Amino acid sequence: MRVVVDLSRCEGYAQCAFLAPDAFRMHGEEALMYDPAPDDDQRDRVLRAAAACPVQAILVDRLEGREAPVEASRS
Repeated sequence: MRVVVDLSRCEGYAQCAFLAPDAFRMHGEEALMYDPAPDDDQRDRVLRAAAACPVQAILVDRLEGREAPVEASRS
């Protein structure tokens, strides 16, 4: 997964840092630091953090080839 934060939109509410502290953290009172490629085990927390952003400054994108394979149906 790839994460991009529009830092010009970010207002420093820190909801992301509260919901996904391994991917987002505040540096000081206003500067956001984030992991642009968090591990897949953090997916749910990162998605919740992006949804909770009051200014919608967080974009989450899946990287090609990292999706779970589709199971073939059994006959």
